[in-house]
Amino acid sequence: MKPDPQSAPPATHPAAAELDVRRAAALQMGGPEGLAKQASLGKLTARERIDRLLDAGSFSEMGMLAGKGRYDEHGAFVSFSPANAVMGAGQVQGRRVVVSADDFTIRGGSSESTVSDKWIYAERYAHQMRLPLVRLVETAGGSIRILEQNQSTKIPGYPSWPWMPLLAQSPVVGVALGACAGLGAIKVGMSHFSVMVKGMAQLFAGGPPVVQRGIGEEIHKEDLGGAAVHTRLSGIVTNAAESEDDAFAQVRRFLSFMPANVWSVPERAARADDPRRADEWLDQAIPLDTRKVFDVRKILKSVFDQDSLFELGRGFGASTLTMLGRLDGCAVGILANDPRVMGGALTSQAARKLERFVDVCDTFHLPIVNFVDQPGVMFGSEAEKAGTLGAAIGAVAAIEQSRVPWCAIILRRSFGVGGQMHGPQHGPDGYALLHRFAWPTARWGSIPVEGGVAAAYKRELAEAGDPRERQDELEAYYQQLSSPFRTAERFGVIDVIKPRETRALLCDWVQDAYGVTQGQTGIRTRTFR
Repeated sequence: MKPDPQSAPPATHPAAAELDVRRAAALQMGGPEGLAKQASLGKLTARERIDRLLDAGSFSEMGMLAGKGRYDEHGAFVSFSPANAVMGAGQVQGRRVVVSADDFTIRGGSSESTVSDKWIYAERYAHQMRLPLVRLVETAGGSIRILEQNQSTKIPGYPSWPWMPLLAQSPVVGVALGACAGLGAIKVGMSHFSVMVKGMAQLFAGGPPVVQRGIGEEIHKEDLGGAAVHTRLSGIVTNAAESEDDAFAQVRRFLSFMPANVWSVPERAARADDPRRADEWLDQAIPLDTRKVFDVRKILKSVFDQDSLFELGRGFGASTLTMLGRLDGCAVGILANDPRVMGGALTSQAARKLERFVDVCDTFHLPIVNFVDQPGVMFGSEAEKAGTLGAAIGAVAAIEQSRVPWCAIILRRSFGVGGQMHGPQHGPDGYALLHRFAWPTARWGSIPVEGGVAAAYKRELAEAGDPRERQDELEAYYQQLSSPFRTAERFGVIDVIKPRETRALLCDWVQDAYGVTQGQTGIRTRTFR
């Protein structure tokens, strides 16, 4: 009996078979040897990283067939080597994002050994579709072998890379997951939030071999550009992570506070905390002795929605805290001074950190709450050498140009130029959206009473029978004059409030603040710095 032709399975088209082969090769990345080496270093592959970051099953890959094909003398397909970049779109907590990952198993993820149009397309897609972008970076940077491969070189640059307009419109995240040299370091730092894995990731303009050859300095890659360098000293990277999974968790946390782009506002989370909750212990949170410090993070945990705080840049400029948090489910930016670090003074690092944070909040329409205990701009020879005044001027400019509403709660001190920076005084439209309150423990002025008395009464104190007693008398007199209630009498602050009342006040204010930000959407004139 002859077989029925209609019952036979259709033959696979040669092109479809070739497509399957090419896709399988792309999924193999650098092959068994490259994958084994990556695993031996305790690192995930590019595809594993994307799977860990995104919601399960949500990744839609683009450019899977970019790479290099091999053909026989007749032009027939033989094999395929994929490009060392994986990119596409997916979801983080149900919201669309674009993700681009370097594949270190292929030529060390070198930026010059890849198909650059592929990773640039991810950036362009995020820009054109107004979506957040996450860069998963592990790259050896440029490669001298590109000269041999192309038999020519090129002028540095990527003219079609829309990095500046992208930063002005969508949240951009950089994640350092290994050595990130040259362009890789820029891709991490040129972001609104960045994170690097401790002991695994390093950033540098040139790696140890380049440094040794160029300036004769022998240095280990961790000492050159590890997390301790860039999250504490340079401030190029926002946060450090204990592991890759910790880094991805931080990325998801950061994005949860962000809108998709500047044409929308952050989504309100579920309201799980009583907006009228009042913790009585706050009324004793500030010591009566001004020389004693307090735990400002404990205060913030009490005021904001439970478990909503996410700190940015803790190790850099640590006298100033920058956080994201929620009030009655609404996302806000949070500033605070930490009296346990440099007395809370505004250092050069703290000013740079403040400027960048204010720009991010203003770009993405997050109202700002500032908890003030500011003794002033840091002084002394080291502070002058660090350019502290110049950094403070940059921070002032960011504050004054911000358009989002501010609410300042003066906890204790607000002195000098640093004290002036508790919120915009004029605003970009000639008026400030600053809502200002004080706790009963607050004091402010050009200089603190203690230092002012010592300077103004220097001769009298030197001639007094008991200089210490006389100084105490003078300080007590001026402390009375500097009472916050006297300022409140002239409406210099809206009110002096009990500390326990702070949360309810802010939960009311944030509703009004979001009414303002919803009308401010769009690209701002001052872009990310």
